[in-house]
Amino acid sequence: MSNNQPILITGGSGKLGKIIIKNLLSEGKVVITTCKSEASFKKLKSEFSYYSSNLKIYKFNLLKKTACYELIENLKSDDSLPSVLINNARSLSFLKTDAKGYSRKVDFLNEYHMDVFVPYELSFLLANLEKSPLNKIINIGSQYGLIASNPNLYNDKKVGLPIQYSLAKAALHHLTKELAVRFSDLKISVNCVAYGGVSGRTDDNFKKRYSKLLPIKRMLNETEVPGAINFLISEESSGITGHILVVDGGWSIW
Repeated sequence: MSNNQPILITGGSGKLGKIIIKNLLSEGKVVITTCKSEASFKKLKSEFSYYSSNLKIYKFNLLKKTACYELIENLKSDDSLPSVLINNARSLSFLKTDAKGYSRKVDFLNEYHMDVFVPYELSFLLANLEKSPLNKIINIGSQYGLIASNPNLYNDKKVGLPIQYSLAKAALHHLTKELAVRFSDLKISVNCVAYGGVSGRTDDNFKKRYSKLLPIKRMLNETEVPGAINFLISEESSGITGHILVVDGGWSIW
């Protein structure tokens, strides 16, 4: 893939999004990303000002019914249709429960909408555009799309990790396989990276508990995030589609 072909990554203002964007820009790639709020938009522009000529930011609420259609119209108008789509957008605001760990319907469905339906809709629309340059789709999954969450990791074992997160990631993993089959005639590969916990957003006590529950005995470092993305974008991965590439320090093998 040449450096001037745009890469679209949704949810650029989140932790993983920023790590991936920084790596792609440092490699000379042209990157397009989305964020929801004006504050996130301004923060992204400021944080990546050095790469401003290679970064385009669109402000969209992806829960909006017409958001994916509007995003694609913007991309077409700007002559910026991507060759690579990285489905990364999600919202921490949907990870709510009551004291017993019960999640409200609205949070459950919004998490599923953002983590599963938006990647499906955006992928489908981009893949089926006339003369679409899209040839690779990468979904950002999770170790919790593979196995159930471990209550011993959390202070409040009843609440733990809200169940809608794990279920949505599991569905995203399966969506990866379904789209790999359905887009094969379009010569589009579809893969997923299932990440484990990345250091930087948790306190020391959480990190200590987490470190006891996986073989490498630590959370992932930020520098360990981009490698899987770089590989799946590269031509070296041309024979791979429908694959869940697990980057979790061995968490899911125990």
